Amino acid sequence: MTACILASGCLGYRIGSTLPPDIRTVYVPAFANRSGEPELEAATTTAVIRELQRDGTLKITDSDEADVRLEVTLTGYRLQPLRYSEERPTESTEFRLTLEADVILWKQQTGTIVSSNGFVQGESTFEVTGDMSADKLEALPGAATDLAHDIVETIVEAW
Repeated sequence: MTACILASGCLGYRIGSTLPPDIRTVYVPAFANRSGEPELEAATTTAVIRELQRDGTLKITDSDEADVRLEVTLTGYRLQPLRYSEERPTESTEFRLTLEADVILWKQQTGTIVSSNGFVQGESTFEVTGDMSADKLEALPGAATDLAHDIVETIVEAW
């Protein structure tokens, strides 16, 4: 009975790749940044490459060797207050940092879209410790990692 459940995928497990057999390699150029917040593209591109390596479904290669090209455009950067100071009710002490992106997976040879998702997001939270700029920078890797996980899940499980 357990083997039947696992084989049917009822528990969310996948056996092998969910991608078509002709898609095994991916090229990941630097992300475009239209979020309005400077310098997000390096952290997010690196996080997606690490997540692709961790996942192992697609091998990262150069453009001329890849089956598909992953294009990501960072479209949003938002800070949402989560908690306020008891002494100063208008002063936020904790924030949620949210990154938003558009994701397109293209076939290299034909230029056709394999997968497209106009809204993928990642987030993290942080407490304000005095220097808001430094606090935002410390929260960025967590949001980038969360975004990377969602991007890889979107392209690998789109099938």
